[in-house]
Amino acid sequence: MTIDEARRIYELWDEALGKKDVGASVSLYAPNATLESALVRHLTGSESGVIEGRDALTRFVEKVYAHALPARRRYRTGFLTDGRTLMWEYPRVTPDGTQVDLVEVMELEDGLIRRHRVYWGWYGLRTLEAARR
Repeated sequence: MTIDEARRIYELWDEALGKKDVGASVSLYAPNATLESALVRHLTGSESGVIEGRDALTRFVEKVYAHALPARRRYRTGFLTDGRTLMWEYPRVTPDGTQVDLVEVMELEDGLIRRHRVYWGWYGLRTLEAARR
């Protein structure tokens, strides 16, 4: 993939997230995509933090959008890519306050997300723990 193709994923992914559009979100992933996140365990109660395949991903994204964390916002300042791996940060500190701190890492293949990993910062994990109570 090119940097422009990675930028397309970066922009479309954020647009779908902002609209909570499950179909648009899932359409960015390869049929055999995987997603790894602490949020998987939190929302599904599973032992694994991994979602595999579009069908499971669709069910998971539906849960994500239905149970959005109040501190989950979308402030970010850009991305890094080599055309194969796309990554960006949602920093804890923003110009408008505090948000859930995450780093998104996506491996891209044939214009789609093949592997997606979400790394949670201390504030984000604390937010998940509080939501569990």
